[in-house]
Amino acid sequence: MGKENPFTITFGKQPNRLISRYEDTDRIINDFNAQNPVSQVFMIEGIRGSGKTVLMTTIAKELAADNKWIVINLNPTMDLLGNFAIRLQDMSKPGHVMLNKGFNVSAGGFGIGIDAEERSTDYVGIIDKCFKGLFRKKIKVLLTIDEVVHDENMKIFASQFQIFVRQDYPVYLIMTGLFENLSAIQNDPSLTFLLRTPKITTGPLSLLQITRQYKEIFDIEEDKAAGLAAMTKGYAFAFQALGVSYWNNRNRGMNKILDEYDSLLDDFVYRKIWTSLTKKEKEILRLMSDEQIKTGDICKKMSISSGTFSRYRDGLIKKGIINCPEYGYVALALPRFSEVIKSY
Repeated sequence: MGKENPFTITFGKQPNRLISRYEDTDRIINDFNAQNPVSQVFMIEGIRGSGKTVLMTTIAKELAADNKWIVINLNPTMDLLGNFAIRLQDMSKPGHVMLNKGFNVSAGGFGIGIDAEERSTDYVGIIDKCFKGLFRKKIKVLLTIDEVVHDENMKIFASQFQIFVRQDYPVYLIMTGLFENLSAIQNDPSLTFLLRTPKITTGPLSLLQITRQYKEIFDIEEDKAAGLAAMTKGYAFAFQALGVSYWNNRNRGMNKILDEYDSLLDDFVYRKIWTSLTKKEKEILRLMSDEQIKTGDICKKMSISSGTFSRYRDGLIKKGIINCPEYGYVALALPRFSEVIKSY
């Protein structure tokens, strides 16, 4: 075993040890590279720590390695349309874009020529000029936005993006976000075109792949590696967090490993998830454990009808916190969630 820990708990960073989602990666790349793509937009939905950003980054890196693609990562807290215009102009190579000599972009979206004459070229105008050059070179543009939110900035950008698509511009978009944020964007009356956008949900990773990684990295027996993999439930952040914990404490016993594992899950993910839940959702989760439980038992303990419970159940499933292993039962989808929330 090497001296350097190969795992990472840094969000947004592509781990050195990665469980690939080949099907989802190939689906988006093949569609974007197709002559007539099914969609020029994909949404990647999932709970915090489920691997949304890693999946998007994997796709972006693969396309960026192709000289027929320009990849631009946009910050959702900044002016999306303005950021797109400035970044697109900066990344367009000489000869690709026919802009006036001496043209610059100011923060307000106006061009200032070398003769100091103000030209009222707005951000859309800049993007239009850039795409004229990109058309000739047959270059495509991929935009990525991580953890989108439903605000006026996003509405303006998405509405204009739809116009770019109608103009047959070779522009593509991948957005990641929580279920509630993507749903709010899709259900906005002014953004109905996004209702048809394909959505990929980042579910559990392959336990077989996690087992193989742990076996190789830690040089342990397969049954022990499988036991560690089961403790992650396929949750992407848990795969990294348990890897970090086992690496740091492998000679100190399982209790030390679990202590650090729980602390990492709590500090980086679970506390944020917990604070975003409603009071009733918290009550339901407190009654659950890592083992499955009958929905009827929860209804009795909470004195609620099955119809009322089903609404909360469906919401928690969509958020990626629980699942239904079989009819009439529910279980926590997140590893050691019940253990961690006992301290709240």
